Amino acid sequence: MPERRRLLLAINPNASFGRASDAGPRAIELLRAAGHDVRPLVAPDYAVLAERTAEALADGPDALVVIGGDGMVHLGAGLVGGTGTPLGLIPVGTGNDFARGLGIARHDVPAAVAGLLAALEHAPTAIDTGVAGWTDERGTRVERRFVGAVSCGFDAFVNERANRMRRPKGPIRYQLALARELVGLRPIDYRIEWDGGVLEQTGILVSVANNRSIGGGITITPDASMTDGLLDLFVVEALSRSAFLRIYPRVASGTHLDDPRVTVLRTRQARIAAEGVVAYADGERLAPLPIDVRIEPGSLRFLGRVS
Repeated sequence: MPERRRLLLAINPNASFGRASDAGPRAIELLRAAGHDVRPLVAPDYAVLAERTAEALADGPDALVVIGGDGMVHLGAGLVGGTGTPLGLIPVGTGNDFARGLGIARHDVPAAVAGLLAALEHAPTAIDTGVAGWTDERGTRVERRFVGAVSCGFDAFVNERANRMRRPKGPIRYQLALARELVGLRPIDYRIEWDGGVLEQTGILVSVANNRSIGGGITITPDASMTDGLLDLFVVEALSRSAFLRIYPRVASGTHLDDPRVTVLRTRQARIAAEGVVAYADGERLAPLPIDVRIEPGSLRFLGRVS
């Protein structure tokens, strides 16, 4: 008989509509039916949910399971990354890039729970996480853990617009946000410090990635791995609107690495500086540049197999 586990379930505050509306109750039902002790956590917003989850983790559950998308993985990794508490995921979010990178069934609660139950019978998988750091307006040093990518260019502008949009749901929201941001497309002057030196580049797309994709499957760094102890620095040089539209399908499908206008560099750390750019991580707003990013190998214990 499988060992009874004490599971803490943090449920996306926005998962109360559409096809994700019953994800929390269904997951709770299935996990309890399998014999586990489940404590669900809900809250009106992410800030309150993070606070309640941090408090509940003090009781020492066997695992934290998040129900939602990349924002919920971001929340969970920030709370249990670098600790001994494993993280599990039931992906029912908009982009689900973390789940996509690990081959976890998306928007299929029974399949995701089945995978989680199987993972509970084995040792967790060690996954790399990144840490983004900056100095806020009060001079205080702030750090935030991430699992996917830090976006620092046009991709971040798209993310900011997409996060303000309420409709439509799903990955198409990112496509619409991208189309609207294209109207104001502009080059940005970057100074990027990395393991190999300094890159001064006028660019349009910049990310520091731990995972392969952003924005619901846009495969910016197709060779990235969450277990190699490295980040993939992705830079696309400044392009006209028409040139960007021509290269974008290749970027989205991950077939752009041979394009001379694209640079991908492996590094353990980076510092990205530019004027007028706000960085995002896993779809969550961080701060205006400059921002420092570093990798922490094997710092997240994940309940699942890395594909």
